Amino acid sequence: MKTKNIVYASVAIALTACATQPRTDRFATAFAQADSLAASIAAPTFPDVRMSIDAFGASTQADAATNKAAICAAIDSVSALGGGTVAVPAGSWLTGPLTLKSHVNLCIEEGATLMFSTDHQDYLPAVLTRWEGVDCYNLHPLIYAYGQTDIAITGSGTIDGCGNEESWWFMKGRPQYGWREGLLSQELGGRARLLEFDQNQVPVEQRIMTIEDALRPQLINIYNCSNVLIENVTLRNSPFWVIHPLMVENMIVRGVRIDSHGPNSDGCDPESSRNVLIENCFFNTGDDCIAIKSGRNFDGRRWNRPAENIVVRKCEMKNGHGGVVIGSEIAGGFRNLWVENCTMDSPELDRVIRIKTNDCRGGVIENIFVRNVEVGQCREAVVKINLKYEPDEVCTRGFVPYVCNVNLQNVNSRKSRHGIFVVGLDESDEYVDGLTIENCRFDGVEDGNRVSQMRNLHFDNLLINGQPAQE
Repeated sequence: MKTKNIVYASVAIALTACATQPRTDRFATAFAQADSLAASIAAPTFPDVRMSIDAFGASTQADAATNKAAICAAIDSVSALGGGTVAVPAGSWLTGPLTLKSHVNLCIEEGATLMFSTDHQDYLPAVLTRWEGVDCYNLHPLIYAYGQTDIAITGSGTIDGCGNEESWWFMKGRPQYGWREGLLSQELGGRARLLEFDQNQVPVEQRIMTIEDALRPQLINIYNCSNVLIENVTLRNSPFWVIHPLMVENMIVRGVRIDSHGPNSDGCDPESSRNVLIENCFFNTGDDCIAIKSGRNFDGRRWNRPAENIVVRKCEMKNGHGGVVIGSEIAGGFRNLWVENCTMDSPELDRVIRIKTNDCRGGVIENIFVRNVEVGQCREAVVKINLKYEPDEVCTRGFVPYVCNVNLQNVNSRKSRHGIFVVGLDESDEYVDGLTIENCRFDGVEDGNRVSQMRNLHFDNLLINGQPAQE
């Protein structure tokens, strides 16, 4: 009960702060702040040094180990010279996992495809990362950076993780992804072992995950870095999450096309990261298109490092569990999201804006602003807030989450099961506080709004199937 009282006290402080938010001119003020933030996130610049990987022995005919050695040698050389560009020229290049270093721009040039080995042994030794919000040493991400500054992945070429049912996706442990009796599966102990590490707060240096744990690596994991740019590349067939910025300060993801339909193929997951701009991107994914995170349960609370200040604009979302999502690994909290001028449309897109958490997580989620979003169709709801996500999760409960100050303006949808779907906590309506829907039209809604256990719901010209919605 002591833990719950502490959490309730922090929630009460957040509730008071959110309650003071004025309704007038909130969108104009909020998006002026977004514009100012976006302008302050400068892309890194690089010296006029360019080295091609073939000058270091890479070849389109070589094996993964040979090309990995050549690409890493090019990265090391450019970084040692003070920075510049490592160029991957036109052609298909097979490689093993890569580690980026400060002041290096890895440029995948037009006509180039960087393809990654499917030999799981190539991704050892394990490196420090997070997997579903839990700190651990896991298989080396396909492209990884730790503690670096001024790094980039650019160019109009393609990075192919070569994920499919035979290489990586079967590790999810489900037959629809290629799993069958006798194969590795994260559901046969690896994921549970990792979650026990968090639950028991085992020292991170002892959390060494193996191939047998079947925890698939991210395509791009940028960890504890600053001033990062990912621009114009196509990313496809990731083993797991596609872009995972973890504890990153100042990052731009611009003009990126993501096509990855494997299990947990989240498009971009800024975790405990600050000042992130995602613009002019295309997402077609097997899971959430964009999912904002800040650590799971005890690890998220131990770091107490919220994600904050994220701008999403001019993006297109097709398939996915959600267009822009917060959670569920959000124990460190989140504040300040701006989404505008996006389009979303697919019968395989489940929700447009989604917040998912539970009382294993706790944390405060606040200040969400969404405007000028056109939705052809989504499957479940335009907006879903769920404080009972994963109700069967094995965890220590009593860490009450709190969501406040969520705002939508000029969001129009032509087809969905529900307009608004809110699932609060049974014990009180105070933990979802403040949802404003202004000048929005939700047509083709099959089952209206479903709202339970929340307060301060405001509709200002919300039409459901052409009729004014009732608060």
